[in-house]
Amino acid sequence: MAADDTTARRRGRRPGGQDTRTALLEAARAVFGESGFDGATVRAIATRAGVDAAMVNHWFGSKEGLFGQAILKLPFDPRELVAELKDGPDDEFGQRIVRTFLTRWDGAGGDVFQALVRSVAGHEQAAQVLRGFFQNFFTKVIGDIGSDDIELRTTLCASQLVGMGMVRYVAKFEPMASSEIEPLVTAIAPTMQRYLTGKVD
Repeated sequence: MAADDTTARRRGRRPGGQDTRTALLEAARAVFGESGFDGATVRAIATRAGVDAAMVNHWFGSKEGLFGQAILKLPFDPRELVAELKDGPDDEFGQRIVRTFLTRWDGAGGDVFQALVRSVAGHEQAAQVLRGFFQNFFTKVIGDIGSDDIELRTTLCASQLVGMGMVRYVAKFEPMASSEIEPLVTAIAPTMQRYLTGKVD
């Protein structure tokens, strides 16, 4: 048997198994770190991982989904969350956002949010990537409402959620740290709703 038959192996794309998912996560952390959320492309990440670009959608649904798992380590799929938040009356958007955010992060024990904050606080590039993610995420969430000043509104929404998370999970101010979710929804949702649909100037 010729040596080529036993030793030569073509270096092709990785198979579509769990090793592909791991490779994509590692590549995404590198590319997002180098280029930020907006500058990173699915093709560049797939090329770095040595897989077909279609594997990003297969495993993560979208660039946002990959970012959520690789960088933010979100305990949910951002794509599914957007659909969930849009399911209901526009004037209850604030309630759904606050309730969903608290429910998901409480379910993760708060540890994931703490790790995210530490990462962002220590690395400017991570902070830039996070800002890009929130901009894309909230633009999709409120894009159909018809509100003006989308960029300002998305920033205000992000500040509300990050601030709420800081107080509840990191600084752990009482009584907010140990409060049930619904009283917090009642208190915070009107502000979130104003950021979404009310006057902000």
